[in-house]
Amino acid sequence: MYMSERHQEGLAHLLYGIQTGGGFVALTGEVGTGKTTLCRCLLQQLPDKIDIALILNPKLNALELLSSICDELGIDYDEQEQSLKNFIDKINEYLLNAYSKGRTTVLLIDEAQNLSLEVLEQIRLLTNLETSKAKLLQIVLVGQPELQQLLNRKELRQLNQRITARYHLLPLSLEETRAYIRHRLSVCKGNPNLFKDSAIRKIFQFSSGIPRVINVLCDRAMLGAYAMNARKITPTIVTHAAKETLGMRDRNWAVMAITALLIIGGGIAAGVYLNPQPAASLLQTGFPFLQKVRISDVDKTENKPSPGPQAVTQEVVRKTETQAFDSWLAQADLSLAEAIKQALLLWDYQAENGRPLSCASLPEPFRCSTEHMTWKELLELDRPAILEFSQASEQKRYVLLTGIDKGNAIFHLNGELRFPLAEVMKYWNGNSLIVWTPPWPGLLEINQLSRAEHVLWLREQLSMIEGSDNPNNLSPIFDQSLKTQVMAFQRKHHLATDGIAGVRTLIHLENETKPDQSPHLKVTN
Repeated sequence: MYMSERHQEGLAHLLYGIQTGGGFVALTGEVGTGKTTLCRCLLQQLPDKIDIALILNPKLNALELLSSICDELGIDYDEQEQSLKNFIDKINEYLLNAYSKGRTTVLLIDEAQNLSLEVLEQIRLLTNLETSKAKLLQIVLVGQPELQQLLNRKELRQLNQRITARYHLLPLSLEETRAYIRHRLSVCKGNPNLFKDSAIRKIFQFSSGIPRVINVLCDRAMLGAYAMNARKITPTIVTHAAKETLGMRDRNWAVMAITALLIIGGGIAAGVYLNPQPAASLLQTGFPFLQKVRISDVDKTENKPSPGPQAVTQEVVRKTETQAFDSWLAQADLSLAEAIKQALLLWDYQAENGRPLSCASLPEPFRCSTEHMTWKELLELDRPAILEFSQASEQKRYVLLTGIDKGNAIFHLNGELRFPLAEVMKYWNGNSLIVWTPPWPGLLEINQLSRAEHVLWLREQLSMIEGSDNPNNLSPIFDQSLKTQVMAFQRKHHLATDGIAGVRTLIHLENETKPDQSPHLKVTN
């Protein structure tokens, strides 16, 4: 959590409004400025004596709102006799009981700009529940700037007058944007100077200081830099990221495209003859027909003799003839059955002609494991993976990934096919399928209910990895010590630490103990 000066002030207003017991607190801000995140921070800092009813979906009528409040606070009610009076009586009884025990109750409503006038009036009436000394219910309204306009309506003037603390959360300034980016990089033990200062200014320009947009731009820029082997994030990379994520289009596109074609075709060939650097700068301008050329490849030529205009032109032409990934993905033959067939070939298994292949019809000892993974988790699993892609028509496409080479994804479809990784990541939905062989047919998990031979095998694998001196004196019981060993192994490989040897844990075990018995991803820098 990065607390800018604005976020600190907003949090202080929320805490003040709740602790003074004034009735209403209002927090507003533009979309993506961090209102919900600030509310989570608020919840973490509230004393134990405060009970919270959190409403995240405010598109409710008055009756549904009261029932949601009862559900959040654990108030029992008769579902057959739901009325405004019954709910209010139940809530009042609960609040009086909580007050007698020295507890404070807070109702926090997110996205409050979506509340109807009827519901807002009912919320106001809830603040009438009070003793002679204090309000029994504190209410926090969090919403977009439209909430301010809503509260200023004449019909809601009684509610508006009861707001004792209000704060409008503004976007980050340029300095705060710079500090925010470096803070997040430092927290994940990354290089805080990964983004050039000029790139940060470009991010601020595109995002207007809105944290959510900053996150999206930085994430996409880092992916683009990875695909290009760039060690620093430059303004050019940020501009590419903005075009991809924010739907931006270049102005005067036709003029720019024609100019670029003239340059490549020889309009200013003399400059290219004398120095290859103009060609390198051209390749960094981001025209779609040049995006196949990686900046890192161009940078490597700076200490080499000039290849001359003909060599540069041939390289550009060769790249433009490469089929675009999205159009290739639209082919009808990228089926799951075909991808499974290609995966089995990596295991030197030739499927029978005409036999329909699916996860349910795989021959022994093969199994399918459907996983939803991040790109990092997929690489760490180190197995060829069938990636799932969703088309605009809601049709699915399946392609077998076998490796990564210099920013290109390597797919296997009766031979190798390569596409820029940044293009692939645009369309991958995070779903993947791994074809693998369990240590025993059908064994997908080893836990406390597993057979003794399976537990002994698991102990042997862990002992082999840990270099145990006494691997023969092992217990066939899945006890707490074995669970602790499994959890330590899972932490080492950034897996969910549940202490159960599931599919991913079993694959990682085999990667360490028998690395030559299965195919792996071919990853080169």
